[in-house]
Amino acid sequence: MAISFSFFLSLLCIPFSSPSSDGPENFIIHVSKSHKPPLFSSHHHWYSSILASLPPSPHPIKLLYTYERVINGFSARLTAAQADKLRGLPGILSVIPDQVRQIHTTRTPHFLGLSDGVGLWQNSYYGDGVIIGVLDTGIWPERPSFTDSWLSPVPDTWKGICETGPDFPASACNRKVIGARAFYKGYQSHLGHSIDETKESTSPRDTEGHGTHTASTAAGSVVSNASLFGFARGEARGMASKARIAAYKICWSFGCFDSDILAAMDQATADGVDVISLSVGATGYAPQYDHDSIAIGAFGAAAHGIVVSCSAGNSGPGTYTAVNIAPWIITVGASTIDREFPADVVLGDGRIFGGVSLYYGPPLPDFKLRLVYAGDAGNRYCYMGGISPSKVQGKMVLCDRGGNARVEKGAAVKLAGGLGMIQANTAESGEELIADAHLVPATMVGEIAGNKIREYVKKSPFPTATILFRGTVVGPSPPAPKVAAFSSRGPNHLTPEILKPDVIAPGVNILAGWTGFAAPTDLDIDPRRVDFNIISGTSMSCPHVSGLAALLKKAYPKWSPAAIKSALMTTAYTLDNSGSTIKDLATGEESSPFGHGAGHVDPNRALNPGLVYDIDNDDYIAFLCSIGYDLNRIAVFVRGPTGSDICEGKLATPGDLNYPSFSVVFYSNDHVVKYKRTVKNVGTSVDVVYTAKVNAPAGVEINVSPCKLEFSGENKTLSYEITFASDGLGLHAVDSLQAFGSIEWSDGVHLVRSPIAVRWAQGLKDSI
Repeated sequence: MAISFSFFLSLLCIPFSSPSSDGPENFIIHVSKSHKPPLFSSHHHWYSSILASLPPSPHPIKLLYTYERVINGFSARLTAAQADKLRGLPGILSVIPDQVRQIHTTRTPHFLGLSDGVGLWQNSYYGDGVIIGVLDTGIWPERPSFTDSWLSPVPDTWKGICETGPDFPASACNRKVIGARAFYKGYQSHLGHSIDETKESTSPRDTEGHGTHTASTAAGSVVSNASLFGFARGEARGMASKARIAAYKICWSFGCFDSDILAAMDQATADGVDVISLSVGATGYAPQYDHDSIAIGAFGAAAHGIVVSCSAGNSGPGTYTAVNIAPWIITVGASTIDREFPADVVLGDGRIFGGVSLYYGPPLPDFKLRLVYAGDAGNRYCYMGGISPSKVQGKMVLCDRGGNARVEKGAAVKLAGGLGMIQANTAESGEELIADAHLVPATMVGEIAGNKIREYVKKSPFPTATILFRGTVVGPSPPAPKVAAFSSRGPNHLTPEILKPDVIAPGVNILAGWTGFAAPTDLDIDPRRVDFNIISGTSMSCPHVSGLAALLKKAYPKWSPAAIKSALMTTAYTLDNSGSTIKDLATGEESSPFGHGAGHVDPNRALNPGLVYDIDNDDYIAFLCSIGYDLNRIAVFVRGPTGSDICEGKLATPGDLNYPSFSVVFYSNDHVVKYKRTVKNVGTSVDVVYTAKVNAPAGVEINVSPCKLEFSGENKTLSYEITFASDGLGLHAVDSLQAFGSIEWSDGVHLVRSPIAVRWAQGLKDSI
């Protein structure tokens, strides 16, 4: 989601017990497909009959959706008593309350190494004919990013429609935006009344901006001279500029409801999309897989060969905050690129502190303004209406980051009569700088500068300051990429043996298309309207990877979603453009795989990964068995009753899933951990030998057997075992009880790298 929005909901757990209220709510009901009695002509008919058999209530039962592809079942508005009754009926696998999720909110092709005529763009023909389903806030189809000039006809594999409305004519779709639908039954049922169409359209039209931004990032057409108020001026294009977009509007002013998300995933699968891009998720801890509708829907989509790419969330830098962490999902964190929008603070004593801003408007006076700290004027966070006009009028105001939207702080200063604003990071955001199109001359500075400016205000008898705006600067300083402080982190709180996030991609200060309905700040008092906007979030990094997955899907149409993920992960890099290990903006220290996963995506290397770690549906079921799921919980994923033998092939440990990374936990009595892996040779050379190189984490001895893999025409797929042994000193020798390393397989041409994350966790096993 774009991190400028402040209405996140925390989903620490999903209640399964009946709520105390007798009022109705929405439920998602998973049903065994094979249980349908033959007398019913359709599942819809059967579901309607089931609902009609439930105990009466003053509140009418309402069937919202039926699901047929990614899950089997329906959603309905029921009372708690009726939901309890459903749970006891034959064929009902699970009854889960509908939950609300939130959105996780161009130079990036160049920064990623993509260029015309070579590499991944050339070999995938820019993703021509691949269909990306963008599940978001809709689309503003008139933006230049969605022109269909020079595109071939709509792919024959497309089975979807363009859903029209008063503000969304049939002409809104073309050879670029080949389909569009809106899903709001769950949202509207939650409201209890019709949607106010003066505020948000029930058509696929994007009235918020987020969906237009993500769609154009993934697959926008080439647009020359694109910018926001002159910032970041240049050629804007999506990662897969000839891929096609199918827009599924699932998010509304109160959020994105699971019932609507599942309906869109179900429809996208039926429509024939190749990739699902979903910049939506919970905040806080990720729900259990069988209570997580995104995870369940993604499992079904992956079974149909669809790559599902999701944002990791914007709840960083805290640990265990990554969401969308099911192993069949590509989980994407956010990083910076080599473009800045410098706006420096100049204090009255002559000191200068670097900051960033996208302010465009009347300049500051040509003299330094009196500087006041917002904490001395009513509220340190500059809440709207929270600062005293008598104390800030005509002055520069220092506001602390946090508590409310960054752009809202500037608006609060403006409404109170302030002439400018300095937004200072606290420890939570460290040195992460995010540029915003403020309504008042403003800049953001890091925690170190912020502390010095606060001290200056406190100690100086007459503190003053001004801001020098320096436009757009591209270059190697500061080094990039860095992991964004807001980007959600591991370890994986559900399955510690699976490393998450998977990769990082550009997600800070990203230029892409925008809605014509809302301002670039998303504030009601902002009258400005723009074709492009610059925003930040893992919502922005996710569509980068979605577009790259589309390119790989075009280059290798027979590859599975897991193989595509493997190619992106094993070719990712962990060094910035200065040659140093990627840093974490929250701490200023080196990032770890719990922040950057396998590393930063490298599209052209992903085109030729050498080896891939493949996983199929049966492997994922074996994984679910290994984490203790019984037949009833697994039935939700396989859409029906399972035989008692379904777990006969269960993995010895969740860490044996054929994942392209390694996450190891040494519990108090476990000093040796063994994982198995299988790799497939997808390089051009059939007869080739790969040799392992191990970079062992501190406190760990690693053995790989065999240490050489000899591929041939008869042996295209080979396996190895990797043993991790704690040397017994880990609890004392390793800071913070964790350490990191990698294993690299090389044939002299390819380098197939997998990160290794190790933790010593006394008592952790009982708390997970």
